Amino acid sequence: MPTPSETGASTDLPLCRATVYAALALGFRPPTAETLVRLTSSEAAGALADAARMLEAGAVASGLSQRAAALARPELDLETLGGVHRRLFGHTARGEVPAYETEYGAEALFQQPQELGDLAGFLRAFGLTLRPEARERIDHVSCECEFLAFLACKEAYAIEHNDQEMLTGTVRAGMLFLRDHLARFAPAFGRQLVRHDPAGFYGALGELLLALVQLDCERLGVPTGSELLGLRPDPATVAVPLGCQSADEAAGADSEAEAL
Repeated sequence: MPTPSETGASTDLPLCRATVYAALALGFRPPTAETLVRLTSSEAAGALADAARMLEAGAVASGLSQRAAALARPELDLETLGGVHRRLFGHTARGEVPAYETEYGAEALFQQPQELGDLAGFLRAFGLTLRPEARERIDHVSCECEFLAFLACKEAYAIEHNDQEMLTGTVRAGMLFLRDHLARFAPAFGRQLVRHDPAGFYGALGELLLALVQLDCERLGVPTGSELLGLRPDPATVAVPLGCQSADEAAGADSEAEAL
């Protein structure tokens, strides 16, 4: 098997990919002063567009660099950005635009814990865990983008150290994670953001997410999910199966049966 140095692999592309995924991870978190400095200033958006331009070289009309440059909002202040973030994402999993992967899909409601377990397995495989003080679910779009940024950095490290085994394992993990998680719901999530904040920062961030996921899926031969992917049924509206009724409900049912 040829080594990275023999194939001429470069660290430039994975590092650029890490830069854009890390920008998305920061952008989807509740905004802070760092968000304004690293994303909405003209200088920061320009630097991000430069990284995106390297990724889209040779790609057909990805528009990635244009979407990165569109994040520039030098007039934006933290209070305004925070208000829009709260309006779109709220304080629960089901805000105006849910930012959690497992809120999307038509699978059985009880499959959600399995998917969360699968996400945790990806992180554990690379020695990562969520910081308890972050108080965030592992399927938040920000966490998933941050993990792909980490994998891209690890890919660059493997190339730098000419470690083909590490490189192969890292690229495969990124492909599987993209296929099974981020690419599954990002198109629907990003399209909703564009619809609910068409001229705003988060609409632009959704466009950037869509473009990067599409480009990355093409690179790895991974299909993307549907932009029409719906939300799972709200647990509060799902009828409780007979086998899972509460003790009080079961006692009431027994009384009714005895009265017949």
